[in-house]
Amino acid sequence: MNYYLFIGLIIFLYMSLWFIVSLFRKRNDVADIAWGIGFMLVAWTAFFFSENVSFRSGLVNILVSIWGLRLAWHIYHRNKGKTEDYRYLAWRQAWGQWFYIRSYLQVYLLQGFFLFLIVMPVLVINMSGGSSLRLLDYLGVAVWLLGFFFEAVGDAQLQKFISNPNNRGRLMQSGLWKYTRHPNYFGEVTQWWGLWLIAVNVPGGWLSIIGPITITVLILKVSGIPLLEKKMAENPDFAGYKKRTSVFIPWRPRKAKSELR
Repeated sequence: MNYYLFIGLIIFLYMSLWFIVSLFRKRNDVADIAWGIGFMLVAWTAFFFSENVSFRSGLVNILVSIWGLRLAWHIYHRNKGKTEDYRYLAWRQAWGQWFYIRSYLQVYLLQGFFLFLIVMPVLVINMSGGSSLRLLDYLGVAVWLLGFFFEAVGDAQLQKFISNPNNRGRLMQSGLWKYTRHPNYFGEVTQWWGLWLIAVNVPGGWLSIIGPITITVLILKVSGIPLLEKKMAENPDFAGYKKRTSVFIPWRPRKAKSELR
């Protein structure tokens, strides 16, 4: 079977299984836990079925596994003991009699399709292997580490902030959140650009740029920042925070007009 067709079938079966899990759990936000684990499954499946195993492919798969495990555990811990995530709950109420079919198609299979596109740099690396590490490999790992730092630390800072009862109704504006309104999203996108830099070193690797482009568009324009900013706008402190703080790329906070006088 064709390499990419085989991977596509694995993703289809994997997301279908999680749809069944969602029916038993009666909550669609299990799809968020499936997200990180799915990348790990695909990466190692590609690795073990590849005829061109290399140190580069092993390295990339380890990076993906670190990212996927941390993200899945973070989301599981965040959702444990709570009601279904507000986004999925809104869809549950809006879709009515079409809820199950739309959940399967628009949550699970669509997410599987995006997973397939985003993971493309990893698939190319596992298929081609390539020679010994080069400068771009080290640069890619450095970029990935930067992204992992922003995502992991940003999530940890937010979790600590939310868990403090004194912060109820307040907006997180300190730590990494002082320099970007979405450090965790910035980190996730940055990690995939780092993996693409590594993929450039293997034959046809530059074409896998569809991966980081996809995750960048999704987070900046579709299901990431736009949805979260809409919810954050309900907080009275958001207007001032928005004026001071970069939306995505970390930057020093802008001073208020009164401070410039």
